[in-house]
Amino acid sequence: MIAPQWIGDAVMTEPLLRRLHLRGERLTVAALPAIAPVYRAMPQVCEVLELPFVRSRLQPVQRFRWARQWRGRFDIAYVCPNSFKSALLPWLASIARRVGYLGEMRYGLLTHRLPNPSRLQRMPMVQWYLALAGDAVGDAFDVPRLTMEAGQVDIVLRRFGLERGGYHVLAPGAEYGPAKRWPVGHFAALARGLDRPVVLVGAARDAQACQAVCSHAPGVRDLAGQTTLTEAMAILAAAHCVVSNDSGLMHIAAAFSVPQVAVFGSSSPLHTPPNNPRAQVLWRKTDPDCIPPLDCAPCFARACPHGHTRCLHELSVPMVLRAVEDVVGRAVFNATRHGW
Repeated sequence: MIAPQWIGDAVMTEPLLRRLHLRGERLTVAALPAIAPVYRAMPQVCEVLELPFVRSRLQPVQRFRWARQWRGRFDIAYVCPNSFKSALLPWLASIARRVGYLGEMRYGLLTHRLPNPSRLQRMPMVQWYLALAGDAVGDAFDVPRLTMEAGQVDIVLRRFGLERGGYHVLAPGAEYGPAKRWPVGHFAALARGLDRPVVLVGAARDAQACQAVCSHAPGVRDLAGQTTLTEAMAILAAAHCVVSNDSGLMHIAAAFSVPQVAVFGSSSPLHTPPNNPRAQVLWRKTDPDCIPPLDCAPCFARACPHGHTRCLHELSVPMVLRAVEDVVGRAVFNATRHGW
């Protein structure tokens, strides 16, 4: 399988891989190094090949060299991304059956092509990836799952001085753009109001947002850019609760079935929800008290085209705090710390 290039999408391919495994297929996943740890948390995957490619570049010479190594190894390729370059590698490797959605001028690179509707008309992403399997599947395959050995998680927790269930995780980042990010001031106010230690997680690119949260919430621990993805996964898996934007870390927390609150702005939880029975989604689009209604949502824009970002700014800290209490099943408000 040619893996997606984003962490959240990688998590959402797990039901497809589980389906293929149960069908008797031996699974190799080709993924960028930044995504590979996600697939190492899927026991049905036999082999993970780390592709040394740059995300936005074609690099035909390097792809040809890799394709030459693949010739004769694989019977079928499932191409998850829609890009031309993702379909090029299995075509160069002469893999007989190449399955994927129609996309960037790649009709001739695929042998089995699925129609690709627009994002507003597309089924939820888990089902969209599952459809590559080519057979009907039931609801049992709707929920992505990740697995880490308890000992591996404990090693990470000891390294960072954390205890299972002894902390909340906040993830203020979202790589796509500001229209998917709940304001950092809101995250800081939430951190001040929670009843136990708060840990911030994210990539190095999230460091500025996390530092802004810390500057308004003394005592919060900032681990943005200080963990590997595998370490961040372990920290999420052992958290008391996770609050995040619609991001890759949201999908990781969901796949570990951690109590979580997911804040949505420009994107749609109908399209990329946290597939987790212990999750609560907050989206102003469906809030009957949202006046005037947010007819512009979901816009899927990186930045608000209208300049107001009401979908995020109007999601108040008390709303999110109540959602946290709902998913953990008890009060979490610390009246002596909140400072609202």
